[in-house]
Amino acid sequence: MIHSSPARFALLIFTGLILLWTVLLSLPFSSSTGTITPLADALFTAVSAICVTGLSTVDMSAHWSLFGELVILAGLQIGGIGVLTLASILGLTVTRRLGLRQRLLAAGDTNPMRMGRDVSESQAVGLGDIGGLLAAVATSLVVIEVALTLLIAPRLMTEGYDFWSAVWNGFYLAASAFTNTGFVPLAGGLAPFETDVYLLSVLAVGVFLGSIGFPVIFALYRYVVGGGWRAHKRLGLHAKLTLTTTLVFVIFGWLAIGVLEMSNPATLGGHGFWDTVLSSGYMSVMTRSGGLGIIDPAQMEGSTLLVMDMLMFVGGGSASTAGGIKVTTIAVLFLAAYAEARGYQDVQAFGRRIPNEVLRVSVSILIWGATIVLAATVALMHLTGESLDFVLFEVISAFGTCGLSTGLSGEVGDAGKYILAATMWAGRVGTVTLAAAVAATSRSRMFRLPEERPIVG
Repeated sequence: MIHSSPARFALLIFTGLILLWTVLLSLPFSSSTGTITPLADALFTAVSAICVTGLSTVDMSAHWSLFGELVILAGLQIGGIGVLTLASILGLTVTRRLGLRQRLLAAGDTNPMRMGRDVSESQAVGLGDIGGLLAAVATSLVVIEVALTLLIAPRLMTEGYDFWSAVWNGFYLAASAFTNTGFVPLAGGLAPFETDVYLLSVLAVGVFLGSIGFPVIFALYRYVVGGGWRAHKRLGLHAKLTLTTTLVFVIFGWLAIGVLEMSNPATLGGHGFWDTVLSSGYMSVMTRSGGLGIIDPAQMEGSTLLVMDMLMFVGGGSASTAGGIKVTTIAVLFLAAYAEARGYQDVQAFGRRIPNEVLRVSVSILIWGATIVLAATVALMHLTGESLDFVLFEVISAFGTCGLSTGLSGEVGDAGKYILAATMWAGRVGTVTLAAAVAATSRSRMFRLPEERPIVG
């Protein structure tokens, strides 16, 4: 199965890890009180950790023991790296070599379109670069999280935490930020730091780096060490699209949240100008899939929730720790619309042509993503009787593995928790991987049917 259907293998291992983490979190010594955590809460937390979502049905700072926190921390690290990528890194560490099958396996994890089909090697990361990419994944995970910990821990110490508590909570926050999980181990959450420029900036940088994706981090590294501006062609189309679209959405969210909430006394209405700029910009970055919120979405205007719904649905970059349909997907769709409006034969960007296969997959991702969100929203609304804006926000936060919450996750019954858990699972696994797992292999047909054009639009 590993070689014939990597997608099915990934789904099997991914689901198996969730079940294992559910068992571990259900154990009495995983909770601070020494009691068994109910199945629905243990499963929800396991899915939220492995899927790097950050939604929770229990108080994360009080419910879990040290063992439970270690299990959750290990889960979000595994989920952030990716199952097949982690397996490839471990295999490379043990065998000291990376064969063709291992390269194909790792390539399928960074680009699910490669699973079970013959593809052109004009990829964002070629097979020859897989070894370097795996090294970049492991290195960036360690270096970035350690750097973030060194920046966060001193700030926690000035807040009254002792040295070891500051280091532990700092590392927990660093891992939560870089993996875009959104779990907060602090008793008061981030409320004491809601106007702290230093800490919020550090967390925002960590979330941004995690959301752009390991291939982009790898491309930026090669770009910097390979000649900078004189070697601009080293920065490929995927990296350019990811960075450009991410910045556009961050700026758009920044302006929209600030303008829509500046007159809301429950959120930013009582803030000064610079505090409003800081809070709105920070919350915009968190919609990439970060989830480390400082403003209660339940107090926000309905218009703001809708804007954040759109941002969370898009999510971050492909092969990143973020969720959503991904920024490159929406970029390709907008480029296709632009090409159609201008009468171009091909979809193109930055002097490169994007093949129709990528466009078809982008359309499929959008449709399947919207279908999953719609089905989960209808089911949850029927079960809870809550309003559409709160339910839709919670569902999209789960699908986009974002973790921002109106508080609905902790109020729904067991059935609602299972629905949200399934939505998180589908959002993290990805619609492309699901489709590849179902199809197993691409099927070629030896004939083409007669053409007939329906009326559209």
